Amino acid sequence: MLGGQLRRMREVAGISRADAGWQIRASESKVSRMELGRVGFKERDVNDLLDLYGMQDDKERFRLMELARAANNPGWWSRYGDVMPSWFTNYVGLEVAATLIRTYEVMFVPGLLQTEEYARAVVQLGKSYLPDDEVAQRVALRVTRQQILTRGTPARLWVVLDEAALHRPVGGVEVLRAQIEHLMTCARQSNITLQIMPFSSVGYPGAGGAFSILRFPDGDLPDIVYIENAASALYLDKLEEVDEYAAIMEGLTIAAAPVSATEGLLKEALARLD
Repeated sequence: MLGGQLRRMREVAGISRADAGWQIRASESKVSRMELGRVGFKERDVNDLLDLYGMQDDKERFRLMELARAANNPGWWSRYGDVMPSWFTNYVGLEVAATLIRTYEVMFVPGLLQTEEYARAVVQLGKSYLPDDEVAQRVALRVTRQQILTRGTPARLWVVLDEAALHRPVGGVEVLRAQIEHLMTCARQSNITLQIMPFSSVGYPGAGGAFSILRFPDGDLPDIVYIENAASALYLDKLEEVDEYAAIMEGLTIAAAPVSATEGLLKEALARLD
């Protein structure tokens, strides 16, 4: 985000990367890497570049300097590095920065809406060999991620959840019951939209498996599509790819039951557990 802002400011000012590098006693290639977000930022360098680019707005300068400090500090999720693969580390960082997350989920309730017990059951599926402390860390990571929905400026979350997830007794009937009740509570939050894809709907062609689309503030980053598989993940940011998934998500929201039907469908799912 900071690199993109600096690049746009440099281009508006009509300054070359070589001249920007001279200002901060660095090479043209280093300026390029800074603008691509591939190296860290010295606060002095950012301040000098802002002077060179003619930044006069004190509030905007403060915001950019805060970004520089944040870019150099490890995120809260770094303490879970022992149990988190590198390809997922990238996602958590993007998730924290996002203002809108749209998710389609087929198998399970999305991690951002899971209860602690449901999360524990999902973590242990097929991995009963994991030691208790590692399970606890993975669950804590998943629960802590949910703070983006309750922070001062919460992210907006729009979920299309296949009805199958409401029937799959992950962790047992009581865990599923508590999870569905939690979904009912979440769906009442103003920043969370939950739609259920009922069995009666054929869904949307091309939807395939689960995916998420992340949007960031003020166009600092392009929208990113995240698709996870067993051993890695795909991050798509090319315009044509993002547009394709955005169209799929739009189709899913139309094919799913309307938001006004969500609570009734959740209550029906609860009644079936009695």
